[in-house]
Amino acid sequence: LRIKLAEERNEVFGCIFLDNQNRVIAVENLFFGTIDGAPVYPRVIVQKVLQHNAAAIIAYHNHPSGVAEPSQADRRITERLKEALDLIDVRFLDHFVVCIGEYVSFAERGLL
Repeated sequence: LRIKLAEERNEVFGCIFLDNQNRVIAVENLFFGTIDGAPVYPRVIVQKVLQHNAAAIIAYHNHPSGVAEPSQADRRITERLKEALDLIDVRFLDHFVVCIGEYVSFAERGLL
């Protein structure tokens, strides 16, 4: 993901859609923003999950600032996504915040 998003000058939010064996079905950049944020709509992500018939997802987005530390907005959208996905029995495995030199995993930090 760092390689995929390293050259992006604005925030990009996307998802990796997985089957019930955690195999990749699709990877899609879904939302595009500015240098310090991107609008994320859980409804669109749920639609994509259903379209791909995914059993699980991993969310990701970049921080063009070069600092991967999740913001309060990142934590809020992660919680909203988890709640939406729980309603349709889709596992939310992780949310990665990436930049050129580092990344943060919400699952590793116990934030999911």
